[in-house]
Amino acid sequence: MGETFFDGGIEMGDSLVVGSKVKEAIKAAGCNTAGDATDALNDVIVAAVKKAAERAKANGRKTVRGVDF
Repeated sequence: MGETFFDGGIEMGDSLVVGSKVKEAIKAAGCNTAGDATDALNDVIVAAVKKAAERAKANGRKTVRGVDF
């Protein structure tokens, strides 16, 4: 499979977004959703979560806060 990170076993390719909700929000904005849009958004979210966790650890915390994003 893909690259694994986090102790929880999250892998690149695992979805952290609800595709139907993303598509619904995009449709409500008057746009269509391409087939790769939800995967790309998921990659952005996975990277943001990883970066926020690293920032929390760098600041001596185990709790990720809003400011870490």
